[in-house]
Amino acid sequence: MERKWFVFYTKSRQEKKVDELLQRRGYESFLPLHSQLRQWSDRKKKVLVPLFNSYIFVNVFEHDVANVVQLPGIAWSIRHNGKPATLQANELLTIKRFIETGWLVDAEAYQEEIQLGEQVKVIDGPLKGIIGRLTHLANSSRLGVLLESIGQVITVEIDRNAVRKLIDKERNRIPILSIPE
Repeated sequence: MERKWFVFYTKSRQEKKVDELLQRRGYESFLPLHSQLRQWSDRKKKVLVPLFNSYIFVNVFEHDVANVVQLPGIAWSIRHNGKPATLQANELLTIKRFIETGWLVDAEAYQEEIQLGEQVKVIDGPLKGIIGRLTHLANSSRLGVLLESIGQVITVEIDRNAVRKLIDKERNRIPILSIPE
């Protein structure tokens, strides 16, 4: 068994605090930072900001992922195909090389392609675990959940990063929902 760079999602604007905490606890962490010019009312200043908002990478064994998730400031571990997501060695090297150049670097979250009507599962927040259908696409996602016993639909706005498309094996375990427009 070997250590891998696992990907964790931090609470909003907690990346630097989480990085410090991880290092104090003896974990090897990587928080890619880049310089950005910020404007205040009276001045401009270059500040170091995370390249990926709310992401931090931790080099641990897979069985330690659960321990890292329990730390204050960590929201969850990013998952890919039902397993904790890892940063590949070549991806880590690419990120480091981009940062070392000192050039203006910008990163934006990749949005999984989710179509209207597809079943999704909430993966974070107070509605974590809720399954429904995507009923609206805009800057945020609109999720509809059918309450079968009373024939009503609850619709709520949810951050697009807090939902993911259901995989086939999950889809087979739940009834097909019909959400009226």
